[in-house]
Amino acid sequence: MPSDYARIEKALAFLVDNAQSQPDLATLAAACGLSAFHFQRLFTGWVGVSPKRFLQHLTLDHAKACLLRSQSALDAAYASGLSGPSRLHDLFIAHEAVTPGEFKRRGSGLEIAYGWAASPFGDVLVLTTARGICGLAFELSAGRDATLADMMRRWPLARFVPDTRRLAEIARSIFAPQPGDRLTLVLHGSPFQVKVWEALLRIPPGALASYARVAEGAFGSARAVRAVGAAVGDNPISYLIPCHRVVRSTGALNDYHWGRARKLALIGWEAAKADPGDDPEIEDRARVPV
Repeated sequence: MPSDYARIEKALAFLVDNAQSQPDLATLAAACGLSAFHFQRLFTGWVGVSPKRFLQHLTLDHAKACLLRSQSALDAAYASGLSGPSRLHDLFIAHEAVTPGEFKRRGSGLEIAYGWAASPFGDVLVLTTARGICGLAFELSAGRDATLADMMRRWPLARFVPDTRRLAEIARSIFAPQPGDRLTLVLHGSPFQVKVWEALLRIPPGALASYARVAEGAFGSARAVRAVGAAVGDNPISYLIPCHRVVRSTGALNDYHWGRARKLALIGWEAAKADPGDDPEIEDRARVPV
């Protein structure tokens, strides 16, 4: 039986392919093989707002407005010079970069534990070293083996050890954080990539930033926008380093390494959490399953 997220992703993929016609609730529900009633309850239980309100967060006009609104928040974050702790919902995140020597060794002598776990956005692969989380990947359409191979290529000389039980608990801390949860990220990349990923950590949940804005935040100039785009695409720690919050300056929600439908899900989910507003389509929130 498909997971709740698999059905949501199918609906979003259908929406991407039929965006110009703006399909209604019944059409989206039919694409998932559900009645409109059951689809609305499933969707609302997943994100907390109705499909209609969720999709409002994914329109081009909304993305453009969000880019403009996010400027002041990003200015404050970048001006503060924060390169250390950042906050994602209620989760406290610290990070550190590997040394240039460690980066050049390509993982030689390093042991990396890995394991699969469930998340609100489908199954995720978590990778950790003794120092902290070094990888977080959503399952690619090609399957788990391809996803693991995609992550392992970043540390070709490392030793990989399965540890599903412990890493499932880490995944719980990531996607359902409890007060006091603390995580450390280990950034394995070139000095340029690390600066870009640090800039991404400062984009608040529910906000969006253009590639040019990220370049300005990381290097004080928008001229590095193309190289910044490549670094964003190479981000090895999805969700926690929020590359999904980076969009084109036009507001277009371009492709995402882990699938465009998943990027839409992440952006819409965070926007709805940040600004649920009044949703008249939800008649009785207490009866909506969570």
